[in-house]
Amino acid sequence: MTRRFDVVVVGLGALGSAAAWALAGAGARVLGLEQFELGHHRGASHDHARIIRRSYHTPGYVRLAGLAYQAWAELEWEAGERLLVTTGGLDLFPASSAIPPGPYRASLEACGVPYQWLDAAEVMRRWPAFRLDQDVHGLWQADGGIVPAARGTRLMQRLARGYGATLVDRCPVTAVHDHGGSVEVATAEATFGAGRVLLCTDAWTGDLVAQLGAALPLVVTQEQFSYYRPADPDAFAVGRFPVWIWMDDPSFYGFPVWPGAALKAAQDVGGHQVSATTRGFDPDPAAADRLAGFLRTRLPAAAGTHDHSATCLYTLTPDRDLAVGPLPGHDRVLVALGAAHGFKFAPLLGRALADLALHDGTEVDIAPFALDRPALTTPDPQARYLV
Repeated sequence: MTRRFDVVVVGLGALGSAAAWALAGAGARVLGLEQFELGHHRGASHDHARIIRRSYHTPGYVRLAGLAYQAWAELEWEAGERLLVTTGGLDLFPASSAIPPGPYRASLEACGVPYQWLDAAEVMRRWPAFRLDQDVHGLWQADGGIVPAARGTRLMQRLARGYGATLVDRCPVTAVHDHGGSVEVATAEATFGAGRVLLCTDAWTGDLVAQLGAALPLVVTQEQFSYYRPADPDAFAVGRFPVWIWMDDPSFYGFPVWPGAALKAAQDVGGHQVSATTRGFDPDPAAADRLAGFLRTRLPAAAGTHDHSATCLYTLTPDRDLAVGPLPGHDRVLVALGAAHGFKFAPLLGRALADLALHDGTEVDIAPFALDRPALTTPDPQARYLV
């Protein structure tokens, strides 16, 4: 017998859990299916921290980030818990940086978001741990901060269940069928019918859309992050040290000490291309050395005792933009990909996905992230991952 739901959500990482929460909160009958245990570390929604920032390279992203801050506040209100930790955000641009500062400054100005443009001497005066060449400038935006990854995802799952969503883990999806007026999702144990299916499956997305005769030009890389215990952790405490991004190639980013006594840092898009099934879990010593070398040069006091490193997956679109909306040719199949910078938008995108699934539209401007945009449909698109 086929059990019926209004919407089936496949994948219960951050985006899938946010969608399940929003759908169930709107009164929909929701089934969420996760192939591994909830909170697993095989994808992109684990670990403790992600950066949230208003600083972005287009006005559309700046506006989207503003809405994301509101969505996190709504989640906090509903859960009765404080989630977002404001630290301030510092984007560091060396001269002739691979990521130019102009679009970031212009986008913030277009949206009326205040920021400060600091020279290297002022950056080092405010945060003496940095060691910068004189040609480096910093874009300081006071609202930057941290949102909790694993904890935030668990919380959205708890709220979804509280609204009546059925969330099932260790239940891989074996097939997705589009019957035109409805969809069908099969597992080894059962088949489920629904009006819509949401594929929030990150590195596993390509395999599922292929069953529908579709393809997306996605690249999966294995990345890693490391934790260090500085000799003076108070110098890197929240309130004294910001989240930061080095806006060059290679690009690095990092956090203050939070919530324990170690700080997190990583390289952005520095890993090898893999697949969801061929990836490994052992950190790459060469990647660890690159990060440690950068920290010793630019932030030496942070490169204290190495605590541990861990791996994760990036699922990248060629333009590094999000991918949100109907799969071309399959209006009842919705896809959501964060392109390895989407966690900050998760509560907002969950609401947009619920609107699309239940009402065929959303007030959130997701038009730039459509799956039929040129970057996802042009043969052999040129990849541009640094943002």
